Amino acid sequence: MPNDAVVTYQQVDADGLVVAALAGEMDLDRADAVRDSLAAAAASGECRYLNVDVSEVTFIDSYALGALVSARNTAASNGVSLTLTNPSQPVRKAIQVTGLSHVFGLPATT
Repeated sequence: MPNDAVVTYQQVDADGLVVAALAGEMDLDRADAVRDSLAAAAASGECRYLNVDVSEVTFIDSYALGALVSARNTAASNGVSLTLTNPSQPVRKAIQVTGLSHVFGLPATT
């Protein structure tokens, strides 16, 4: 998986664990590129588990959340488990407000 301007990848182990790191603002301008990049990683055949580190995401809008859901669904159709890890406060809040906590396996808080 090549790194690009939007997503940085690291192959963690031979069992197919790949970590993708997102940083900065996730909005309409970047969402499609992120979705396509994550989907390509999931379809590569080298990846069984795709952990997406969103700790450095400073802003995320609903379009970008939709792109992450789409990437998750594409990953699942390829037998890959996509998990968001280390969600920043903006990501956590956006996921909770939109009711997507269960989709990404994050605890729902009040």
